[in-house]
Amino acid sequence: VSTPCFSGRGDPPRTRGMGAGVSSLALEAGKPVDASDLEDLDSAKAEVSRYRSQLAALLSAQRTIIILFGPPGAGKGTHGPTIVEALGTPQLSTGDMLRAAVAEGTEVGQRADAVMKAGGLVSDEIVVGIIRERIARADCGRGFVLDGFPRTVEQARQLDALLAEGGEAVSMVVALDVPDAVLEARITGRWIHKASGRSYHVTHKPPKSLPDGAEPAPHNMLDDDTGEPLEQRKDDTREALQSRLKAYHEMTIPLLEHYAPVVAKIDANKPMALIKPHVLAALAPFLGKLALTPLLSAEAAAQP
Repeated sequence: VSTPCFSGRGDPPRTRGMGAGVSSLALEAGKPVDASDLEDLDSAKAEVSRYRSQLAALLSAQRTIIILFGPPGAGKGTHGPTIVEALGTPQLSTGDMLRAAVAEGTEVGQRADAVMKAGGLVSDEIVVGIIRERIARADCGRGFVLDGFPRTVEQARQLDALLAEGGEAVSMVVALDVPDAVLEARITGRWIHKASGRSYHVTHKPPKSLPDGAEPAPHNMLDDDTGEPLEQRKDDTREALQSRLKAYHEMTIPLLEHYAPVVAKIDANKPMALIKPHVLAALAPFLGKLALTPLLSAEAAAQP
């Protein structure tokens, strides 16, 4: 009589938790097998069968796929890394993926490069193709966070169709919510020293050169170290921001309706340190599953 084991690749799993039957089997050479030994063997086989069934169910769990939404100034650059660290998955922006595909010379990257060199706009079909290539890589095995895509309901439908090919769907949409008036104060107050990259804010981090109560202007917004004039980025002016927010709301409202069952709205009109716990709370349903992934992958490799 032989001990029950997994055939195929890898080492046999440990038998701890499968009952005392395995250790009590009559394995010594020459010892006759009696009825109790056969009962122990049947019990061990049943435990192995249950183990395999439970493992198969866990391995069938889908990847965790998050879409991150937030208007300019909502803190995506701060809270995106929080999500990435918690889930252990990469954050994928369409711009980064597009540049990487072109640089690597992939088939879809070459198509995108040809369109851009001709002065055209990269089509949704090409963008979805780039996403298809990127999410097939090993670092997306546990899931991924999409930032900057989809931007329209049609793009969302194409993304849904891509994921459905693998029996997957968007797990959650994390939507950072901040009133427009607060965003205006955050963004239009930003000034930078272009040469060094040092940043200032009229309210939260003013340069020494700005008198209390004074209206910020190039002559009184000077870099603390060099005394050189600071600048505002073109996108940080009030007029530019209003245009960006209008476009964002027109894009986002239909998308949030499209993904309504899986949307988690986060009140991001708070100090950054107070927002993080709410982001992690929204992700809580996915953290336990992901913690099992390394173990499950190792066990899967030992399956016949």
